[in-house]
Amino acid sequence: MPRSRTQPAAEDTFSDPRIDDVVPSAALPLGEVELLGARLGPGPAGLPAVIVDNHSAQVVMSRASRIAFRVPAKSATGLVEVRSVTGVSNAVPLRVAHELSGGLHPVTSPAVSRSGMIYATISGPRGKQTPVSVVRVSPDGRGTPFVTGILNATGLAFSPEGDLFVTSRAEGNVYRIDGAGEPTLYAEGMGIATGAVFDREGNLFVGDRSGTIFKIDPQRRIFVYATLDPSVSAYHLAVDPEGTLYVAGPTLCSNEAVWAINTHGEARVWYRGLGRPQGLALDKDGNIFITACLHGRRGLVRVTPSGQASLVLSGNNLVGVAFSPLGTTILATGEAVYDVDLGVEGLSLF
Repeated sequence: MPRSRTQPAAEDTFSDPRIDDVVPSAALPLGEVELLGARLGPGPAGLPAVIVDNHSAQVVMSRASRIAFRVPAKSATGLVEVRSVTGVSNAVPLRVAHELSGGLHPVTSPAVSRSGMIYATISGPRGKQTPVSVVRVSPDGRGTPFVTGILNATGLAFSPEGDLFVTSRAEGNVYRIDGAGEPTLYAEGMGIATGAVFDREGNLFVGDRSGTIFKIDPQRRIFVYATLDPSVSAYHLAVDPEGTLYVAGPTLCSNEAVWAINTHGEARVWYRGLGRPQGLALDKDGNIFITACLHGRRGLVRVTPSGQASLVLSGNNLVGVAFSPLGTTILATGEAVYDVDLGVEGLSLF
């Protein structure tokens, strides 16, 4: 007689879904996240449901070991679970970024003061003046107009003395902002002036997206520091304690680089493999966090000093990142600023 086929045990056939990992473990609202585990695939009744912070998520892919979903627009940091006809999975945490202020137009990273106040631009279309140039946002999300009269305000940077500086990509100027929000011309002739950053010595670096990195020393003398490929949008800058300048600037290439420029102005490729890299910031351990696309997924990417890259937050339309001294990560999209606790301590140069 033919041998009878062994039937699976009832507990194997009708078992609850199981979540083993969340990739990435943080997201903007509407960002795409994957759950890895077991029994996550569709059943006779259709796709399983994903619940985030008690809100139903849109499932975009479902297999036995993987399920992908979009974070609901109204959800906050909370627990994620999968529900199917066979049962309910274990609950796992997901960090969801919280919108602090909308109606903005950042085109690069925000700046954060020593007290945790956040500064972001309403940049506007090229050549068009906006009623407000820079908005100040408190850590609890209260936004107030701070600077007016700067055409296409773009890059933001704090000096070692705590003064805010703003670039104008339309005028090619750099402005110093006083405590009342009044701008004073600091430097001009910076081309299409985009990103800005200070080093420990008080040197200000400004990226002209047409291909030049300028250095303005504390005596306001201007030098051509380095030349790079032109960017289609903006240069984004960060600097480490040794004075190495890191630069990202989207081009027409799909396999783009982060550049490292030493204190002699010599540039080299520090990491290659990103899509449309934009705002970047360093943490205290020397990792670079950059808003970019990695392996087809958009969000916040961490690149370690050894060159290992991973997506740590999923989200679309990200243009910038900064670390707050209050312990949170500040993110900018083209319309708003968010905060999220990623457990990362940012680098503090001064």
